[in-house]
Amino acid sequence: MALWDELRGLELNVEDVAAERKSVDVSTEFKRVTTTVVLGGEGEQGRGEDVTYTPGDHDWFPDLAAPGRLTLGELSAQLDGLRLFEREPKMGASADYRRWAFESAALDLALRQNDLSLGAALGRESHPVRFVVSTRGDAFAWLGHNPGLELKLDPENDWDRPFMERLAATGRVRVLDFKAYYTGTPVDVVPDPALYRTAVELFPDAVLEDASLDGECGAALEGQEGRMSFDAPIHSVADVRALPVEPGWLNIKPSRFGTAERLLECVEHCAANGIQIYGGGQFELGVGRRHIQVLASLFYPDGPNDVAPREYNTGEPRPGLPQSPLDPPESVGF
Repeated sequence: MALWDELRGLELNVEDVAAERKSVDVSTEFKRVTTTVVLGGEGEQGRGEDVTYTPGDHDWFPDLAAPGRLTLGELSAQLDGLRLFEREPKMGASADYRRWAFESAALDLALRQNDLSLGAALGRESHPVRFVVSTRGDAFAWLGHNPGLELKLDPENDWDRPFMERLAATGRVRVLDFKAYYTGTPVDVVPDPALYRTAVELFPDAVLEDASLDGECGAALEGQEGRMSFDAPIHSVADVRALPVEPGWLNIKPSRFGTAERLLECVEHCAANGIQIYGGGQFELGVGRRHIQVLASLFYPDGPNDVAPREYNTGEPRPGLPQSPLDPPESVGF
C-alpha cells in the first residue's frame, strides 16, 4: 500500500485556525521570516511552518475557515481551492512552501487526535539521525571546535585550488552544493567548469548537488552521475523523471513538495529506483525543523542530512552544540 494511503483516512476535527509569525535578523542582507499555521481541535494543536523566503510575502496570510470533522485526505483536497497569497509571490516555489504549512499542520493535528506518531501511523521505526552542518562561513573554524563534524558546503566562484585542497584534506566534506538553479538570491553561484573539475578531482566521495549540466560544466561531470544530487528543481516525481540524468542521490525538502501525498510519492519512487536520499532544511525557525528531522529518522537516517538543530543556524562555532546523530523522535504527532 502506498504511504499516503496509510494516512489519508486519518480523521481529524479542525475547530479553529490561527497563524503565528517568527522572524530573526540573520545579517544586514537577510531577515528570516516564517509563519506557523496552528490548527486546533479537541484540546490538541497541529502546527506547520511556512518557509517562504520573501519577508513581504508573509504580510498577508490566508484566512482558512475551520472545516470541522473530516479525513486528512479530504482536508488536503479542500486546500486545492485555498487562495494562498494576496498577490503573486516573489518566488514561484513559495506556493508549495505555504501549502506545506497547512498540510503539515493538518498531519500533526490528525496524528495527535489519534494518539499516533508518524512512525506508528506508517508502521515504520524511527532511527537516530545523522546530520551534516551546512555553512557558508569558515568551515575550518567549525572543525576547530568539533573535528568530527560532517560538512555540506557551497563551492563559490572565488574558491581556488589551494583552498579546496585544504578543505579536502580535512576528510569531513560530505556534500558540495553548487546552487546552479538559484537566480536572483544572495546564494547564487555562477556555474564554472574549472570549479566543477577541481571539485570532482579533489572530493571523489562527496555528493555533488544542484550542479549545472550545461555545456562545459556538464562535460566536467561526465561519469559522475552516481554521486549527483538534485534539490531546487524537485517538487514532484515528475520533476525527478524529467531530469536529464539518472542521479544517484536526491535532497528531500518536504516544503518543496507542497502536499504530503507528493512528498511520500517521491520517497517511494526513490526507494523503488535505487536513488539514495537525504533530508534538507529551509532555515526553519519553528516546528518545521523538527518535521524534517522526523522524516529523516523514518526514511533516510543514515544519509548526509542537512537537518542540524537550529542552534547551528545562528551564532558562531562554539562548544556545547548538539552532536550527530540525533536521538530518534518518538512522541505523538508530527
